[in-house]
Amino acid sequence: MLRLVLFLGTNLAIVLLISLTFRLLGLDGLLQQNGVDLDINALVIYSAIIGFAGSLISLLLSKQMAKAAMRVQIIKEPRSDIERWLFSTVRLHAEKAGIGMPDVGIFDQPSPNAFATGWNKNSALVAVSTGLLENMDQGEVEAVIGHEVSHVANGDMVTLALIQGVVNTFVIFLSRVLGFLVDRLVFRVERGHGPAFWIVSMIAELVFGVLAMMIVMWFSRWREFRADAGGASLAGRQNMINALRQLQNSRHGPKMPDELAAFSINAGRVQALFASHPPLEKRIAALERAN
Repeated sequence: MLRLVLFLGTNLAIVLLISLTFRLLGLDGLLQQNGVDLDINALVIYSAIIGFAGSLISLLLSKQMAKAAMRVQIIKEPRSDIERWLFSTVRLHAEKAGIGMPDVGIFDQPSPNAFATGWNKNSALVAVSTGLLENMDQGEVEAVIGHEVSHVANGDMVTLALIQGVVNTFVIFLSRVLGFLVDRLVFRVERGHGPAFWIVSMIAELVFGVLAMMIVMWFSRWREFRADAGGASLAGRQNMINALRQLQNSRHGPKMPDELAAFSINAGRVQALFASHPPLEKRIAALERAN
């Protein structure tokens, strides 16, 4: 509940910040002098609502979407030794991390992988792939589970949603302002929106969206180092290092949906600025440097 309040509070703070900045810089007066009838307050509120709505909905539905997308089989009553061990390991890590017991699940995928999601740390989901259970020893699996439990304990899902909502708000706001200025000052459209507004807004939104994605992915990479440290704390540093080395040697590339890639243990290889995870060699080096 506290993180949800933080989410909504951040939304309001962004609205006030943009509005105040425009007034302190005198930009609203400058626009009026040039005949640009742009309602800054209305645009800020519109941008924040649209910018945060998608992030909030995705956050609240994250568990349901993850279960459906990955066909996760939730362990309600363990039916085998491996399920009993997995369930008890998640419970042990959750108790150590000070969070509520997450739902525990397994999804069918040959590559070693795992993810955590959920809208708050006491109502999360931790799921592992069949490939993880088949290709890693118990110590390594414990470290991967510790990594995912640390994501939950650190509130990474909510924080990432907050950052995504903030950058979405700025992208929508700035692209609409630019479109409005070109429409009014260049093409001299006096009422309503001309074609230039929509064309410029869409192009600007694409450009700003790329820049915003770099910011979001930078944070995602940073939090992976924290989760690795958490996994090392819960299951042993060498187990965490060994697990990451196993991921390096994996023959199967991960097949995770885009919306879950940022919350998995391994997101594969993508362009550095748009990668949700740091290179595995850097993650291993960070753990080896830790005292």
